[in-house]
Amino acid sequence: MKKNLLLMTVLIAIFMVFPVHKAHAIDPVTIAILAPIAIEAAQIAAPYVLRGLKAGGGHMIKMGKDVIEIFCLPLGVIQSTLGMPFGQLGPGIRNIAVGFVAPFKLALDAVLLPIAFCGIGTGT
Repeated sequence: MKKNLLLMTVLIAIFMVFPVHKAHAIDPVTIAILAPIAIEAAQIAAPYVLRGLKAGGGHMIKMGKDVIEIFCLPLGVIQSTLGMPFGQLGPGIRNIAVGFVAPFKLALDAVLLPIAFCGIGTGT
């Protein structure tokens, strides 16, 4: 019972110290005055936004390639075991290596994705 009372007291104290922020409405006249400025700013920023979207989209396509490469691991295992009599040992081992490395490449690309959407070349 004392723990519950202490917890309630701490929570109430926290909410008293940090007040809840309230939204304030903007009148329509202010919006009408600021709209041309916002349109001009959007036109200036448009090339940079499009460059960032293009770089991020290309990076996501590369991530999709990494996801597909993950399936090379089971394919390589099948090639190197069942396909060994048919000369598939070499390509099977190569596919195992590609499939083993693919999740790490995908994780690196996932970490670099926000940087790619900023329009910065990640080099990978």
